[in-house]
Amino acid sequence: MAASYNELLQKLIASALNEDIGEGDHSTLSCISADAKGKAVLKIKETGVLAGVKVAEAVFRYKQPDIAFYAQKKDGDTMQPGETAFEVEASVHTILQCERLVLNCMQRMSGIATLTRTYAEKIKGYKTRILDTRKTTPNFRLLEKEAVLIGGGYNHRFALYDMIMLKDNHIDYCGSIEAAIEKAYNYVQTVKPGLKIEVETRTIDDVKRVLATGKVNRIMLDNFTPDRIKEAVALIAGQTETEASGGINLTNIESFAAAGVDFISVGALIHQARSLDLSLKAVTAS
Repeated sequence: MAASYNELLQKLIASALNEDIGEGDHSTLSCISADAKGKAVLKIKETGVLAGVKVAEAVFRYKQPDIAFYAQKKDGDTMQPGETAFEVEASVHTILQCERLVLNCMQRMSGIATLTRTYAEKIKGYKTRILDTRKTTPNFRLLEKEAVLIGGGYNHRFALYDMIMLKDNHIDYCGSIEAAIEKAYNYVQTVKPGLKIEVETRTIDDVKRVLATGKVNRIMLDNFTPDRIKEAVALIAGQTETEASGGINLTNIESFAAAGVDFISVGALIHQARSLDLSLKAVTAS
């Protein structure tokens, strides 16, 4: 059975804190009493879509389960400079040791959610759904894909294990589209029943050949123009799901959605997102 989201999140937090703290947070150990209690607030410094509030709470609670956490905003909310996202009351050691991980996660996630929301708004009048890809940061995919969901997008396959996608290299190594599909279909029947099969196509002829097999769940239309997409969608006529990919950006995404495709996958949602500016500030007696 695949690990649950919470299991994966706990593993990510443990690894990240170990990377950052190592043998000890000597800056804090050298000047802060071990029994000191404190309060901090997450300050927003840029306009965008907030993401990672729940993750931040999980990070603090991993280090200290009995923290007090008060969220002023939730994941998916729009945010403006000067607003507060949350307050946390905990050991000062907990606050200082978790600070950078919390900010790294939230800044990155908020950037992805903001860019995803921008893309999603462009096609909100169409049936088309926007997907992310596996173009993610190693060991941080869990939260990058969560940020896409928060921004209003949808997740493509999470990894290599939850969907078969036959791309150009698979097809070239197998010798033909038909050979690759046949082997994948037989594999699903005997090894992993229920696993969906998607095939990348590069031409209308490829689309016809895939349809002729009758053994595919989704056809990816790779680097097709919007006009070619429309032609392919008419040819497929609902026999499989359709996905457009390649060369799609904010300036042309609406034309691809207008062509009637079911999904549009955009790697840029994650790999071109810019982290947004947030800060965690200590609250001290005046």
